[in-house]
Amino acid sequence: MRLELADYPVKQIRLGRTFRYQDGMLEVDGPALEEMILRDGRIAEASLAVVRPGDKVRITGIRDLVEPRVKVSGNGQVFPGILGPVEAVGDGRTHRLSGMTVLATAAYEGTVRAGLGVQRSALLDMCGPGAAASKFGALAHLVLIMKLRDGLSELDAHTAIQAAEFQVARRVAETTIGVEPGGVEIYDLSVRRPELPNVVLIQGCLTDDHHVHSGVSYYGLPIRESLSTVVHPNELLDCAMAVNATRGIGYFPITWDWQNHPLVLGLYRDHGRRLNFLGMILQRIRYETFHGKEVIAQNAAQLAVTLGAEGALVAWLGSGNAFVDVMLTVRACERRGIDTVLVTYEYGGKDGVDSPLLFYVPEANAVVSTGSRDRWLELPEMERLVGPYERVQILSYPGAPVAEAKGQLTLDARDMVIGSVDNWGKEAWLCNAY
Repeated sequence: MRLELADYPVKQIRLGRTFRYQDGMLEVDGPALEEMILRDGRIAEASLAVVRPGDKVRITGIRDLVEPRVKVSGNGQVFPGILGPVEAVGDGRTHRLSGMTVLATAAYEGTVRAGLGVQRSALLDMCGPGAAASKFGALAHLVLIMKLRDGLSELDAHTAIQAAEFQVARRVAETTIGVEPGGVEIYDLSVRRPELPNVVLIQGCLTDDHHVHSGVSYYGLPIRESLSTVVHPNELLDCAMAVNATRGIGYFPITWDWQNHPLVLGLYRDHGRRLNFLGMILQRIRYETFHGKEVIAQNAAQLAVTLGAEGALVAWLGSGNAFVDVMLTVRACERRGIDTVLVTYEYGGKDGVDSPLLFYVPEANAVVSTGSRDRWLELPEMERLVGPYERVQILSYPGAPVAEAKGQLTLDARDMVIGSVDNWGKEAWLCNAY
């Protein structure tokens, strides 16, 4: 597959009465977008706002972020299986609006009140330490502010939010059709150099089979009990991967992360120069038994061998016992003669003295740290709120105290700030040396 990704940088977003992209200015018809969102009867209220880097604004109720994209040639369309039929994507030409996101916020009280399946939302500051802590603090955002009807199930809430944000993202990206792009990147794995090492990316996906949405979907189908699956990295660039739109959590990648997966883009940059990028293996992690963890580790390693991999990057998402699956995968690859590098964030506690990783194997002798998710974060008071909530619950358990959303907030971890945990190496944070 050969994909052309045409880039249209956005320097400014303006709400108006028309749709137009010109010289970095994106103008969108606000009333038309609101009308489109409200066609879904599950959404009671909808409005739009624009926020920019440096604004003294805190956004609340964040569920997901997506980069606007639209297919102009090739099979299928963006967000296949969600906005249209399931048809293979990853070839032809796709346009992207870079430097911005469509940011979905929603007021919604789920039916699940506790546990891993409880719905959650995040926040984002556009200035100060909160903006510096998140990769999204430097982007402009077209914010969708929605209120869902009472009594919706988690699945109905998810599909309503996701349909709204994806429809808006595709519609605003259509402003680029017929406009000359700022640049075009070509993504093609068909040519390999035999003298270079063959490398595969094994991407662990924290999922489960006992909630209405597993957390990660492929062509709109949540990944549940499944063995590892080979996918072409171009499918990610064409928006074949998506997330649960009711759970905005700092350490969970959102749709924007899958569209801009830094390891995929990095391996593509080195393809044909330092290595041959073979493709990507999606691995379902967080099996409930050790037997299941062993099986999925061996299965992923066997797929890598079958593809002819000599090296592998192993990445993951999530928390808790899923990390056991990840370490066992590193061990299984190494024992098959595949040089393996683990890419992971650390724990470490607020002072950085606790154990940085939850589980170890001796074979994990090459690890890239993307930083700690446990460090405290002090957020100063903001001048303005954008989003559905004026008060926020810092912790997710029932009866947890609430705080004024606009005021000063003390966070004992980065989970509540969207984009503040670096899963796959997008950020360029530095360590202190002692």
